Amino acid sequence: MARNRHQPPVPRRTERDRARRAYGQNFLIDPGAVARVVRAARPGPGDLLVEVGAGKGVLTEALAPRCRELISYEIDRHLIPGLRERLARYPRVRVVHQDFLTAAPPSEPFALVGNVPYARTAEIVAWALRAMPRLTSATLLTQAEYARKRTGDYGRWSLLTVRSWPEVEWRLCGRVARAAFRPVPAVDGGILRLTRRPCPLLTDPAARSAYTELVELGFTGLGGSLHASLRRFCPARALDRAFRAAGLERDVVVAYVAPEQWLVLAQELTEVVAGTRSGVSKESMVRVKSRVDNSNL
Repeated sequence: MARNRHQPPVPRRTERDRARRAYGQNFLIDPGAVARVVRAARPGPGDLLVEVGAGKGVLTEALAPRCRELISYEIDRHLIPGLRERLARYPRVRVVHQDFLTAAPPSEPFALVGNVPYARTAEIVAWALRAMPRLTSATLLTQAEYARKRTGDYGRWSLLTVRSWPEVEWRLCGRVARAAFRPVPAVDGGILRLTRRPCPLLTDPAARSAYTELVELGFTGLGGSLHASLRRFCPARALDRAFRAAGLERDVVVAYVAPEQWLVLAQELTEVVAGTRSGVSKESMVRVKSRVDNSNL
């Protein structure tokens, strides 16, 4: 159908527009929101900070005077000249034109901060978890729903959070209205903070291994309830005793079990899981792990 000659021409997308869409860029512009992210990150004068997605440098500039050194990664080549000009007066800031996900973590303790592209949040969080124990904390401005889901704010807990809980504290540090960004995204943002525990909640390697196996078995979702999933590997009497100790009903669904309750279950069932481990075929455990890893919990 031909366009009416009186209609205004449809604007063509520039290369810059295409880059913004490809990289999922929503730049933080609100000074109050920037200040809230900085407060949540708690940078200290002796800290090494790494920023993922420097964008136009608004958050970078706020962090720069508050740390010993700041390494800021930015993938978009169009933004690099402006970033370097804006940050030229901060000699402790190094702007790196590189995809952050291809970067190696620093060889010394560091903290991660950033307003992350929503579509790449899971990859960035995975990078952060792999970087521990050198990574001391990660303060990430993510999609609000992601931050709430990972921190139990809906009253439900995800596999990733529960599995890493002995080493990592997950906290929701506030919400950022969508109007604080340009372009304005469809949803609000959430400030997610991951903090490496100075002392893990499980220090014994055998206990940590049993905890991981128990969590992965529980999150298979087989049987309709956590009790039914674990009953395939644990004797009913021991399982009932562990559920009572953790304050759990037999029909509880796995998502509604808090990390602290998982720790009680693991404490009660460590010997059971260790004893069961030798009786479960390797092929069976591989199938269980595959099911868990491919789940969206």
